[in-house]
Amino acid sequence: MNEFLHVLTDNWDIIGSHFLSTIELFLIAAVGSLVLGTLLAAMRVSPVPTLRGFGTGYVLLLRNCPLTLVFALLIFAVPKLDVTIGYFESACIALIAYTSAFVCEALRSGINTVPVGQAEAARALGMTFGQVLTLVVLPQAFRTVVPPMVSVLNAMLKNTTIAAGFSVAEAGGILYYLNERGENQIYTLLWVTVGFLILVIPLIALQRSLERRWGMAR
Repeated sequence: MNEFLHVLTDNWDIIGSHFLSTIELFLIAAVGSLVLGTLLAAMRVSPVPTLRGFGTGYVLLLRNCPLTLVFALLIFAVPKLDVTIGYFESACIALIAYTSAFVCEALRSGINTVPVGQAEAARALGMTFGQVLTLVVLPQAFRTVVPPMVSVLNAMLKNTTIAAGFSVAEAGGILYYLNERGENQIYTLLWVTVGFLILVIPLIALQRSLERRWGMAR
């Protein structure tokens, strides 16, 4: 037990800094993917064929593309175009681009649950498509997709570990650094697991809080 605890206390400089980087990566990517995913969902239900086609093509491409390939394209291919992006920034862009496709589909399923009559009534009052979407449809859609949306974000949190393979110092790279220090690998993996469990708890609490609050509002 003492050896297990010492893996944490003796290597807190590595474990703490790498999990902090994971949290930063997750928060930036979560906000970005929610914004981009919402825009993509709006495109998917837009009356403009070009926007619908772009949204559909983007979602089909990214959902069926391995996340590792998205990382590789940004880390190795983009610099060939004389565009310089840091490793951390590239990881953020990769996670946002990939996760937004899943956010879009989760939100689109929520949009489909909103009664068509409400949108028609709003249009009858003279509202534009944008007003109907932002004031009537999306607020209700977000309330219905809390569980799947949290699941998407939870999956993205775990996907941040892929960034460790592309020179981003985050939780997925802890095992490598502690291996260099000669620490017990089983104990290291256990501490990484505990760290991710701690990070998931706020997401679960947020989900339950929103479900309870919006459930009462309905």
